[in-house]
Amino acid sequence: MVSMNWQRATTDEKKHARKTAIYQAALTLFKNKGYDQVSFNGIAVEAGFTKSNMYRYFSSKDDIFLSVFGDLFEKWVDECSKQLQTLAQDVQVKTFADTWLASLLSQPKLLDLMPILFVSLERNSSFEQLLAFKRLAMNLLYRISLEISRIYPDIAGENAFKFLTLSYAATANYWAATMQSEALKKIYQLDEFLALKPDFEKDLTTSIEIIINGLQAHKPTDNNPSIS
Repeated sequence: MVSMNWQRATTDEKKHARKTAIYQAALTLFKNKGYDQVSFNGIAVEAGFTKSNMYRYFSSKDDIFLSVFGDLFEKWVDECSKQLQTLAQDVQVKTFADTWLASLLSQPKLLDLMPILFVSLERNSSFEQLLAFKRLAMNLLYRISLEISRIYPDIAGENAFKFLTLSYAATANYWAATMQSEALKKIYQLDEFLALKPDFEKDLTTSIEIIINGLQAHKPTDNNPSIS
């Protein structure tokens, strides 16, 4: 737990420091306990705040999660865009998959929160919270979709967003599988279960390659050719 003297912040610098402390407390609790087992008051205690002081910065647990996730997601988009810009058009799919993986591994805190987003958060948040978050996400993902379409012209528009949706699901699922209990770790050490042992990097890059190849194989065709 953070131990600090939280008198009322009077400068932007202090307010930023306090929000950072709340972010760190929330990240720790969400990672260790999951979303449903964390409370607004629990985050306040972990950050060294009173509940009333917390309300000066955030209105709810959902508000904290979306703020933390949004900041981390934006950092990943910046990093991913930068790395994708180094790739030439029609680069080998394996190279693309490795680059995509590297951008995600650069943001381990985001990876920790990704499995939570669909499983718990989106069924609990209000319409207004989700609408604001979805608009932010769409704007950020649009930047990534442009790079995907540049690299693979066959994967543009709707298909680029389909890639993003499928890759997100694969990422969240495979990362969640790395969070194993001691009992599960022992099971995966047995010869009969070695083939089922999760390998995040291998599993994700393989999935990215399959998704890209699948979207390229099912590119849209012109169903209404012009009559000459």
